Amino acid sequence: MRVCLVIEGSYPYITGGVSSWVHELIGGLPDIEFSLFTMSPKADQQPRYTLHANVKETVDVVLTKAQGSVGLKNDRRRVRGILEAHRDMFEKRSPDLAALVGKIPEGVSIRRESVLDRTAWRFIIGQNRSRNPIYAFADYFWAWKSSHDLIFNALGAVPPKADIYHSLSTGFAGLAALAAARRHGKPFILTEHGLYHKEREIEIRKASFVRGYQRDLWIGIYNSIARLCYENAGLCTSLFEENRGYQLELGATPERTVVIPNGVDTARFAVERRPRARGRHVGFVGRIVPIKDVKTFIGAAKIVLESVPDAEFHLVGPEDEDPDYAEDCHRLAEDLGIAKYLHFVGRANVLDYYGFLDVLVLTSVREAQPLVILEAFAAGIPCVSTDVGNVSELLEGDSRLIAPSKDAEGIARGILYVLGHPREMKDLVERNRARVTATYEKKELLARYGSLYDRFAPIDPAMGRPDEGGEDS
Repeated sequence: MRVCLVIEGSYPYITGGVSSWVHELIGGLPDIEFSLFTMSPKADQQPRYTLHANVKETVDVVLTKAQGSVGLKNDRRRVRGILEAHRDMFEKRSPDLAALVGKIPEGVSIRRESVLDRTAWRFIIGQNRSRNPIYAFADYFWAWKSSHDLIFNALGAVPPKADIYHSLSTGFAGLAALAAARRHGKPFILTEHGLYHKEREIEIRKASFVRGYQRDLWIGIYNSIARLCYENAGLCTSLFEENRGYQLELGATPERTVVIPNGVDTARFAVERRPRARGRHVGFVGRIVPIKDVKTFIGAAKIVLESVPDAEFHLVGPEDEDPDYAEDCHRLAEDLGIAKYLHFVGRANVLDYYGFLDVLVLTSVREAQPLVILEAFAAGIPCVSTDVGNVSELLEGDSRLIAPSKDAEGIARGILYVLGHPREMKDLVERNRARVTATYEKKELLARYGSLYDRFAPIDPAMGRPDEGGEDS
């Protein structure tokens, strides 16, 4: 069996939670062959992971570069069909995906026709007049062109051949996976860690350079692609029930959705506790990037040090993904006069720190189901976190340990509570360790994906379907 994982802006070129999950999925299912079909912002990225032996092929697509041959001249019917599909999406109706994909042969980009064909040009002018009348036509045109260049490049890419196409998000990866599955008559599976369309909407609304209908256009495109993926996937998996609910709202059906949470190797993270003789030790594990909001962690450290002057703060994670942000974090620590208490250790073995940390802190502005909290549970470390993803569920809604995003004072209060209540924390970590072992054991969760692949695998006429029982939903 060959599974093609379709991934945008992540594994194997970027480290992080999703990339770690993909790496462990492939390594945990050695009897399955995998191909990687990746969507990247630029060419010639260097992998951050050593690929497992069961990765048999990789195809990287640069989304900003036209794929394959360019254009299909003089085929007005094709362009009209695509424009009809756009009208359907504008009216919140799902177009006939099979017909839409069939109009764009694999290996062909029609990004030029999307703006140069006379029918397309009139369509763009009409949409601008009806939807974007107060802004310059140039603004609308370039928003249309840039968004549709990405769409048609994703649709024009040639994927590896596979028995199953498994996308790790909606967006351009989901669109490419869906097109590949339809063109080749194979199953399409969708797994979401976060909600791609929601995340892009947040980014777009915060971007000062996206205005008026440009904003609405981009948000509408991402929502429409998500709806197409949800409605046409053979199965949609999510990490927790709240995200499954969003999938259902946008077109998925209950029988084609299932929750499979993240998992950790509990034995690996059950490290021997080695408390240090001096000081109290607060940990941050993650990339030094804006989405992790390290600056809020640093602000909380300043507040904690006013009450616990012997506290030390350990930031374990790479700084090379966004060097300017990392430099800002170092400068902030200097400006606050606490640099000597903050240890930026870079890439390191987290097990060396899990053995002595008194509390682990997550300050992200966006997460799904943070692996780092599950690791801390397995290691016997209490956690304090911002209220993102399903953190509230993991921390059992304990408001003493949860703060709003960007709330340095709230995070500091949580840290101080943990440090000030060691007896209560001892009971809490034992309860958390039992929960993670019972519910989030990685081997068991990977086995569910193995069963899922068996369920969707092609039928061998001599053997029948590998697993007639399938995956419980």
